[in-house]
Amino acid sequence: MSKVRIYTTPICPYCVRAKSLLAKKGVPFEEIDIFVDDAARADMQAKTCGARTVPQIFIGEHHVGGCEELYALDRAGKLDALLAE
Repeated sequence: MSKVRIYTTPICPYCVRAKSLLAKKGVPFEEIDIFVDDAARADMQAKTCGARTVPQIFIGEHHVGGCEELYALDRAGKLDALLAE
């Protein structure tokens, strides 16, 4: 199973939705809270070509994007395959 990392903040409803979908699927994930961690925020922006919104989700080395992109992958039937890589 691919390692899942999700950059979040505690006040983000989209972060909650993304984490909920991953939890529903039984997928363990590493959560990186960037709310007050400037180094983590800079790391996220470097890995996403400057994205400033959360969540930012990575499955393995693949940058999924945010919550909407995660749910779109699931609706298209592609999320499980990506997680299984």
